[in-house]
Amino acid sequence: MKTKLKISYNAPTTLTFAIICGLALILGYITQDASTRMFFSVYRSSLFDPLTYVRLIGHVFGHANWAHFIGNITLILILGPLLEEKYGKWSILEVIFATAIVTGIINMVLFSNTALLGASGVVFAFIILASITSIKDKSIPLTFILVSLIYMGQEVYSALFIQDNVANLTHILGGIVGAICGYSLNKKKLNR
Repeated sequence: MKTKLKISYNAPTTLTFAIICGLALILGYITQDASTRMFFSVYRSSLFDPLTYVRLIGHVFGHANWAHFIGNITLILILGPLLEEKYGKWSILEVIFATAIVTGIINMVLFSNTALLGASGVVFAFIILASITSIKDKSIPLTFILVSLIYMGQEVYSALFIQDNVANLTHILGGIVGAICGYSLNKKKLNR
């Protein structure tokens, strides 16, 4: 008897995130970026405007173009399933929301004339979180140290010496969120 090959929705948080990002990008093309500006970019706006709070989360779903989308979503689709398997879908959702809120608030406070969009903060959170998955009691994985030095060092260098419209601070903040979440999630596992 032949077994039928099935496709499984193996990483629901990761896959749903990627699908929402793809739909947001397509909607942006259809609306000539009006929807991207309205829902999927964060920028300084009135705290009395309800869309300010939508954008505070929604900016991680928005992307400027296909190249921006593919660069972020490829890494999310690689790392997300592994992280979901290790920590669970709800913990990964919390990491995504924490990254969105932290990067959104910092962008609104520090950069009055700059809109921020894209999942690169989430990518960096996932990269750092993935490097800290093997934490043991009272030890820090060497992979975490090396990845942090390489990725964060590159972002600090780029922020100081390269003008390229890349939100380096968002990458750094995403990495910090990933490190804090990784430490917290692993501490909970060690305490069980």
